[in-house]
Amino acid sequence: MTGFPTHTLESAPATAKPILEGAQKALGFVPNLYATMAEAPALLEAYTTIGGIFDKSDLSATERQVILLTVSFENDCSYCVAAHTTIAGMQKVEADVVTALRDGIALADPKLEALRTYVRRVVEAKGWADAAELQALLDAGYTRQTALEVVLGVGMKTMSNYANHIASTPLDAAFEPAAWEKPATATA
Repeated sequence: MTGFPTHTLESAPATAKPILEGAQKALGFVPNLYATMAEAPALLEAYTTIGGIFDKSDLSATERQVILLTVSFENDCSYCVAAHTTIAGMQKVEADVVTALRDGIALADPKLEALRTYVRRVVEAKGWADAAELQALLDAGYTRQTALEVVLGVGMKTMSNYANHIASTPLDAAFEPAAWEKPATATA
């Protein structure tokens, strides 16, 4: 056990409290991810700020969740796959899309599959997706702006995935119905 605290509103560092209070007000609870990140208030602020910026991208809610779930799958982050499964449901992302992302298999929608494939490649190649991989994204109907917004989503989600790995963030009760472990049969 690493000994990282899951802060409460009372125990959190002063500079993290406003963010935790905002989450409590907006969500009705403070997600354990935020409560854990509160140990490093700058990380919590960066993550929530980048998340707000990512939500302003030209990507749809479904496309954003494809990116966030794909990154979390590739980084083997059980916490974030469970959390984004729940969030995707709240955002009305089609259940078959979420199931495929959780299982690491190809999406039925060719455009979303092109996005998933590109995101996966960006993560695997540490950003060194080649020209053919970018062209496949563009050929599917996405833009160069999309390719760079993928970088925004990958960066945001990598922060939380890595923080969860380091701190062993416990899964919130709200996300327990969507608990996840990487399937041994993942092929795509």
